[in-house]
Amino acid sequence: MTLAYWMVLVAIFMPFVFAGLAKSRGRFDNARPREWLAGLSGWRQRAHWAQLNTFEAFPPFAAAVIIAHQLGGAQGWIDALAVLFVVLRLGYGAAYIADRPTLRSLLWTGAFACVPGLFAVAALTTG
Repeated sequence: MTLAYWMVLVAIFMPFVFAGLAKSRGRFDNARPREWLAGLSGWRQRAHWAQLNTFEAFPPFAAAVIIAHQLGGAQGWIDALAVLFVVLRLGYGAAYIADRPTLRSLLWTGAFACVPGLFAVAALTTG
């Protein structure tokens, strides 16, 4: 399995890290989780929002990695972009929780750029 595929696996679990942080307040209401999460504030609320955004970012990333592999893209570039995506997304979550909106946006943009970057690696291979 390539490093990029391992990064897809890491990205699968990233939202759950942020969800765990959001729910760390204790007395989580599993009978009404959405209602309970809607009542959060402060850094736990931002951790929940980071969780939601991380779930949203996963499908295009996973698709880009799979497509880049499928088309025989340069493995070094695929691995590097996949690792960069994961590192930037972890930074994004940390910046979100720490309430650093400008840094968060920069990290989001960098991670997002990895997705078309993976498509570019695939396109350069197929000509």
